[in-house]
Amino acid sequence: MRATPFYCPFCGEETIEPVGDAAEMYCSSCDRRFEIAFKGLGDPQ
Repeated sequence: MRATPFYCPFCGEETIEPVGDAAEMYCSSCDRRFEIAFKGLGDPQ
């Protein structure tokens, strides 16, 4: 199960919705598409 973001990381509005791939999101307030990715835990080696 994936966590769903509630706010756009660019404008802070709650007008985001998933598009296409589950990691791709669209914000209708600032008209931006972005992708969310989990990079891991711990030391970034």
